[in-house]
Amino acid sequence: MIYFTSDMHLGHEAIIHMCNRPFKNVEEMNKVLIRNFNSMVHKNDTVYLLGDVTHRVSLDEANELISKLNGHKILICGNHDKKYDESLFEGIYDFLELKGYCSTSISLMHYPMLEWPKSRHGSIHLHGHQHNRFEYNIQMKEQGIKRYDVGMDGNDYFPVSLNRILEFMEVEK
Repeated sequence: MIYFTSDMHLGHEAIIHMCNRPFKNVEEMNKVLIRNFNSMVHKNDTVYLLGDVTHRVSLDEANELISKLNGHKILICGNHDKKYDESLFEGIYDFLELKGYCSTSISLMHYPMLEWPKSRHGSIHLHGHQHNRFEYNIQMKEQGIKRYDVGMDGNDYFPVSLNRILEFMEVEK
């Protein structure tokens, strides 16, 4: 399976209050987010992390937290990401365009874009950064914009499967 997520902010105590996350403290948040992640993403799955995996932790602690996440991880860098241990990832990019997973291309970037490759021809853009609620994705769809925020805050603190996104976008697999 293929999954996407963004803005875990592991180790970032202030994000709990900034985004009204339902956790008592950063230890609980880290534990729940890692558990939720691993409950969906298994060892042989591929997961695209669209930035801000950790924040406000040392590089050693960041690498330790990332090492607890299942799957073949591909990082699309966000504004809070560090120079993580590259061996934890299959690849590290600022932008990536995926082809061959469905009937259109999928553009991945931490930040939302107004336009992306083939955006006027039905391609999809997945992003994070804004910490939107799921209503944002509904609004984009209602406006005919194929842009989807895969961030934890808008997806019940779980990664999102490619299949779920394609069904939501009504795109052929």
